[in-house]
Amino acid sequence: MNKFDIIVIGGGHAGVEAASAASRSGVRVLLITHDESKIGEMSCNPAIGGIGKSHLAKEVDALGGLMARAADRAGIHYRVLNSTKGQAVRATRVQTDRDLYKAAIQEFLQSSENLIIKEGSVIDFKIEESTIKSVITETGEEIKAEAVILTTGTFLGGVMHTGLEQSPGGRVGDPSSDKLAKKLRGLDLKVGRLKTGTPPRLNKHSIDWSALISQPGDVPTPLLSYTSKTEDRPQQLNCFMTRTNKKTHQIILNHLDQSPMYSGVIEGIGPRYCPSIEDKIMRFSERDSHQIFAEPEGLNSDLIYPNGISTSLPLSAQRELIKSIKGFEKAEIVRPGYAIEYDFFDPTGLKHSLETKAIKGLYFAGQINGTTGYEEAAAQGIMAGINASLRIKNENAFELKRDEAYIGVLIDDLVSLGTKEPYRMFTSRAEYRLILREDNADSRLTEKGKSLGIVSDVLWKNFQQKTEAAKQETLRLQKEKLKPNSSAAAKIQKLSGERITNNTSLYEMLKRPRVLHSHLPQGSDVLERNVVDEIEASVKYEGYIKRQKTDIERLQRNENTPIPNHIDFESVVGLSNEVKQKLSEARPESLARASRLPGVTPAAISLLMVHLKKERRAVG
Repeated sequence: MNKFDIIVIGGGHAGVEAASAASRSGVRVLLITHDESKIGEMSCNPAIGGIGKSHLAKEVDALGGLMARAADRAGIHYRVLNSTKGQAVRATRVQTDRDLYKAAIQEFLQSSENLIIKEGSVIDFKIEESTIKSVITETGEEIKAEAVILTTGTFLGGVMHTGLEQSPGGRVGDPSSDKLAKKLRGLDLKVGRLKTGTPPRLNKHSIDWSALISQPGDVPTPLLSYTSKTEDRPQQLNCFMTRTNKKTHQIILNHLDQSPMYSGVIEGIGPRYCPSIEDKIMRFSERDSHQIFAEPEGLNSDLIYPNGISTSLPLSAQRELIKSIKGFEKAEIVRPGYAIEYDFFDPTGLKHSLETKAIKGLYFAGQINGTTGYEEAAAQGIMAGINASLRIKNENAFELKRDEAYIGVLIDDLVSLGTKEPYRMFTSRAEYRLILREDNADSRLTEKGKSLGIVSDVLWKNFQQKTEAAKQETLRLQKEKLKPNSSAAAKIQKLSGERITNNTSLYEMLKRPRVLHSHLPQGSDVLERNVVDEIEASVKYEGYIKRQKTDIERLQRNENTPIPNHIDFESVVGLSNEVKQKLSEARPESLARASRLPGVTPAAISLLMVHLKKERRAVG
């Protein structure tokens, strides 16, 4: 019991995926966590997925991971975001029951072979010749391992802020890892501070639901995991929507001197894309209101998560601003919102395997690398678990390229560019997003997982069946023809508005933007939704994918294109505000230098290259 192949420290989303992946690969794993009952805890909003994030969750699932399966076991509200747009940017979001999710994760881990869970706190390491040898717990126990994966979340030097009051902690009710933080600060690693936050929780019985706008889930209800079944899902609930108003904003402005962010108490940088309500009204002062989604925390929970008003103002100010919101006039705060500041380490100090460059056998995954979000953590966790186990077996590291997975984009961005603010995944960060879709994560990754020995028999069987079904249906679509005056042609024209004037294959018809697979004559086999989604996307994007590959080759040839000093980055069409800001501040001299700026994605460089070519043509 005092020697393992791999030790995973931390039972959050990164830790559980790391421990599970390593144990599935056949090595002996010890997961150390301060409280076994909180393994899989959702510290903030109990939701999985969203733009860019669901792609990560699906990829983790395609490699045999736990997150998507647990989300389906606990999912109480599903929505497909960007459903009217192309499949490359569609994303599934699942509101989950907090307790059911945690129970599912714990059940998965408890049934894992080669995995032992131990309660305790790691306070020190033994390192010899720049190689990790063992960990030391708070009781003085030494446990040896050939690899250690550190997934500490917000616990490293964690400090919670509500107003100007501070208290140490990794989240409400849990202590911070101060001794371990001190140890890590003494190593040859570049440390920084980041900040995140959470809104107050409200008593659902104190809310005037009649004043809120109901937001039902999607019907038919989707699934996130490739192995889930409809019966796995619990009862479905509605979410609701309301908004802040001018009065709310004035209350916040009146109390800004008591905000730890604006009084200088918090030095860590917060997440750009999940800002506090204080940040929102300061950064977007022209807006009179902001959306709030009232989301249930579970089937049997009295808590409501008001998504959109994360805050660290004093409790008295929180009560005042809550009561100014329509439907919340009598709302009771069960637990106040707070901000948390914590240590992270510059991810450029990592290899693409997520092993630290400074210490052999020591891997970092999750918020310790400067990311934010459950899905980003899970993606890093599974990769760290895979690579630590490969190290044990003396095999080469497993890396995913940017054209293979969003996981590859995530890790390459972190390791190559670093981050100065909490990193969040978006589809816009991926230059290959026409290829990297939700619907084909298994087609891209499950065979790789099979070769690593980490996918279940059920997942592999489902993947083979889906692949064969898609192949056979594609052949049918290519073979069958539509005649202009047939009843099938009339049906398609009625449903899509597309007129057929010549004999046309079903495959060519499906290429038309307004034609769906359901509009076409159906074969004898009933296809599952995920098979249809992949076929539709593959057919409709066929030409675009070829063009995208050509663009990427051209981008590589034009990387050293100079950028004139006079260029106005604000005028470059398609660039995000984040990228415009970073380019304007750095004023890079070439596309090559611009591409190395943190947060400036290859997709952004492609847009910039197009803009430069237009400028050159305009000049002469």
